[in-house]
Formats: sequence, structure tokens, C-alpha cells
Amino acid sequence: MSELVARDLEVRYDEQVALDLADLGDLVVRPGQLLSVTGPSGAGKSTLLWALAGALRPSRGGVALDGTEIRDREQAAGLEVSIVPQGNGLASSLTATENVLVPLLSAGVDPDEAASRTADALELVGLEESGNHLIEELSGGQQQRVALARAFAARAKVLLADEPTSDLDAANRERIVTALRAEAWRGAIVVMATHDPQAAEQTDGELHLDEGTGTWVRPLA
Repeated sequence: MSELVARDLEVRYDEQVALDLADLGDLVVRPGQLLSVTGPSGAGKSTLLWALAGALRPSRGGVALDGTEIRDREQAAGLEVSIVPQGNGLASSLTATENVLVPLLSAGVDPDEAASRTADALELVGLEESGNHLIEELSGGQQQRVALARAFAARAKVLLADEPTSDLDAANRERIVTALRAEAWRGAIVVMATHDPQAAEQTDGELHLDEGTGTWVRPLA
């Protein structure tokens, strides 16, 4: 069965332990599942997501997708592991549409298919009327939704979203959680780091981090 697995995972910054899931056992997330990772600032939520994305090298343990060990970010991207960071990572000189479309074209998606996916993704996040706006012309919440649209359009196997609702009002929070749920229903593995208890309670499982250690609030089935 397809699955994303973190085994005995520990991440250190020099001598400081940022994440230690030894007591948790294997963290396993499967297609169709939406997992929330909660906890206070500095608890290790972003560290966990970046480790799952291959951008942080564990000091102990490892991460594997479908039995293939993830060694670095480039390899993880090739395995279709997508991450939406808190900073969004958008190109300010491009429009919202271009920020979604260009990565698809770079990945070799047919231009007509890429255009269709882009339009669908922007509509999904409620920005169908804002596609021609430059990123710098959009609010923080709108930029956050463009970054999510880019991830939705990619249709990756794994979607990791870091605080995807932090800048959103209640209506758009519900829109985005619904869209993340739809990604899981499509067959993706979805992990969301969040401070938002209302968003977390709508997920299939909740892993709470505190000072880098994890406990299950609601285990995944």
C-alpha cells in the first residue's frame, strides 16, 4: 500500500533537538488521509513538514514514500512531494495565474492541460477574478491562497501545507480546509500544520507537538 512513513525521526540544529518522535513509533500517512499537526509556536511543526519534504536531513531515523527513502528536497520533488511554506514562495514579479501556470509548464504538463488546471485551482481557492493581478498587489491571505492553488494544480502524491489558514477569515478557512479534504479524496497524502483548532478538528487525525515531541490527540485510522 502507498504510504508516507517517518521512522524514529529526530532533527537537530547543532546540539538543540528540534524534533524527536522516538516515543511515537512510526508516523504513517496514507492516500486519502488528511492529518493535522498542531502545537504552539516553536513546537516543531514546520520542522516536521520540512523533514517530510526532504529539505531537512534527520539526525536519526528517516522518511520514506512508497518504500523509497527520501534523501533530499530535489529527490522528494521528483517523487511528487509538494510543500506550501508559510512564506508562500511566490514570484512577486508574476501574476497569480503565472505563479500557478509556470511550474506546470516547467514540469512538462501540456499547455492546454496546464491552463485548465490553473483556472480550476484559482477557482477552487476563490481567486478566479484575481488571476491577472501581480502577487504584490494581493493581500497576504490572497497570496496564501495562490500558493495553495499552485499546489492543488500540481496534483502531487503528497501535499504538505504549513499554516495554510493562518491569514484567512472564517469563510476562506472553510474553503481551504474543504479543498485540502478534496485533495485527500483525490488520493493524495495531505499533512497540514496549523494553530487553528477549528481547522484541525475537521481532519482525519491530529498529532500534537510540544517541544519537539509528539502525542496523538486523534490517531489516524
